[in-house]
Amino acid sequence: MRTWQVEHRKRTRHLIELGGLVFKAGVVELTKDNRETIYGALLWIAAKLQGHDGEHAHDLWAAKGKDAFKGERRKERDSQGT
Repeated sequence: MRTWQVEHRKRTRHLIELGGLVFKAGVVELTKDNRETIYGALLWIAAKLQGHDGEHAHDLWAAKGKDAFKGERRKERDSQGT
């Protein structure tokens, strides 16, 4: 396989994973799959991260995401045990 094909597949996988996070967070359902709303929210997030309190927002959101992933792993582990 050529280098550009490998890079293209990596990028495609990355984009699919990011889209999966948008879906997993419930954003698609909450916005009724309205692309303008989703894009607007992402632009707001980007502006917030670029602002004077961007580091605080990043830390807050990273902690929230980490807790959510931990909770999901715990749920999966618990459901496999029963």
